[in-house]
Amino acid sequence: MPTSHEVLIVGGGAAGIAVAASLRARLPGIDIAIVEPATTHFYQPGWTMVGAGIFKAGDTAHDMASVMPREVRWIKAAAAEFAPERNAVVLADGSEVAYRSLVVCPGLQLDWQGIEGLVDALGRNGVTSNYRFDLAPYTWELVQQLRRGRVLFTQPAMPIKCAGAPQKAMYLSADHWRRAGVLDDIDIDFCSAGAVLFGVADYVPALMEYVQAYGIGLNFGENLTAIDGERKCATFTRTGANGTKQTVVRDFDLIHVVPPQVAPDFLRSSPLADAAGWVDVDPASLRHRRYDNIFALGDACNTANAKTAAAARKQAPVVAHNLLAQLGKVQGTASYDGYGSCPLTVERGKIVLAEFTYGGKLAPSFPPWLIDGTKPSRLAWHLKKDVLPSLYWECMLKGREWMARPRTSQT
Repeated sequence: MPTSHEVLIVGGGAAGIAVAASLRARLPGIDIAIVEPATTHFYQPGWTMVGAGIFKAGDTAHDMASVMPREVRWIKAAAAEFAPERNAVVLADGSEVAYRSLVVCPGLQLDWQGIEGLVDALGRNGVTSNYRFDLAPYTWELVQQLRRGRVLFTQPAMPIKCAGAPQKAMYLSADHWRRAGVLDDIDIDFCSAGAVLFGVADYVPALMEYVQAYGIGLNFGENLTAIDGERKCATFTRTGANGTKQTVVRDFDLIHVVPPQVAPDFLRSSPLADAAGWVDVDPASLRHRRYDNIFALGDACNTANAKTAAAARKQAPVVAHNLLAQLGKVQGTASYDGYGSCPLTVERGKIVLAEFTYGGKLAPSFPPWLIDGTKPSRLAWHLKKDVLPSLYWECMLKGREWMARPRTSQT
């Protein structure tokens, strides 16, 4: 007989720990298990700051045991298969864990192999990425060393987690070179597979001011396909407005790469996935469209929100409430409005605080006289640097839902 739990959570990242904590806060005695093979929990929003010399890498990593909610069973194994027809998850060793309700939040998979030559090139010859804990310090090392040359910042096709991160690295690097007096000797290019600088148009004017001030070249429709670290050249496929494709080769002295991102293999091939491989959920309730006792949140679900920790913070209480309603413990339905946040670090000391819901509707958390998200703000920088890390570790991961309580309706 397989081990059984009232609630089984697949994934111990930001979403998984947050939803477990929210469930425990609402119903302290509830039986929960989390399937998570990693022994370290990372505060990934901090890696941009590590890459700019503002945070230390070690401060973004805590032991997984230290963030696991009390009385929650930690199954230190990887999930390999979903078997919703028998309410079970198959682990990598072939054993099964049964559940009454399932929460799916394994995050997404960084496809480093999706760019030819990238795996071998990373971490040397000026090739780096803030999307890896061990490489973010190398980014800062490269930025400090560079005095002249050509720099490329890349962005793959959506969806990716923290869609603003490719630009954050670029702006903070350019600001360092400006302060060091070497910016005029450095050519910067932003090569994005997308068609626009940022997906929510209201924030673009403020970003464009920095693009122009830093002398950044914008190259849209360019997707990085190969990299040769030894020769220091990157190959892109450029897609024109009429769909025509051409190959573009660019030389570099430093390149910051953001890899393509996909759903985890075991999820992509499962009955829970949509055609693109993401968990198929209702965008408001976050309940699976076909299996009533399955919910999902975080980067792995197919909702149209930005894939950020800020989104997971708002999703966790929604899933917690709706799961308990499904178990008959509470009344009503909670709704997620698509909230996501992207603090765009346009220079050291200032941030454009992008906050929006489904459809790109602006959703500021603060009145405009305090923080106008469409303009660079010193207070927003203070929020990102000094407040949000503590909010993550001490509130989000502990079920304290400050400014995250969901709206509920009786159904």
